[in-house]
Amino acid sequence: MSWIQTYLGRQFWPLAPRGEDVDIRDIAHSLSLQCRFNGHCSEFYSVADHSVRVAEQLPHNLALWGLLHDAAEAYLGDLTRPLKRQEAARWFNEAEDRLLRVIAASFGLPWPMPAQVRQADDVLLVTEARDLMVTPPADWSIAAEPLPERIQPLAPAVAEERFLVRFENLKG
Repeated sequence: MSWIQTYLGRQFWPLAPRGEDVDIRDIAHSLSLQCRFNGHCSEFYSVADHSVRVAEQLPHNLALWGLLHDAAEAYLGDLTRPLKRQEAARWFNEAEDRLLRVIAASFGLPWPMPAQVRQADDVLLVTEARDLMVTPPADWSIAAEPLPERIQPLAPAVAEERFLVRFENLKG
């Protein structure tokens, strides 16, 4: 089988994605049920919740990119950063980039993803590490300062709704 069934019951080919098969409702639902840090955080914290927070750190013209920066994970899943940086993961990174290009085109976003989005993602990463992880055994070596406010994770259904509302506000 070379396709997955989405939340809405559609066929989706993650290794041969088509723009007409991308649906924001599938993305929001899937990301709301995926836990950050491969589940190694102190409580459930979804990728959808994370994505909304990234979008909130960006100016309006980049906020949609912030919201959708991890959208490929809705169809491919994710690998942890150390794995993604390995040569053996090149095929995954290429598939993720191919899919993210299709998603970007589907929502009218320019390619490539702006560097400011990755920077905002790193700010959230260090904030999440501070608020949702135990003290690390070594420095993560991420050049970003955490946000002053503390993260209180949202329940999956709330994160999904917040993601969709943010999307509508940005697209509307």
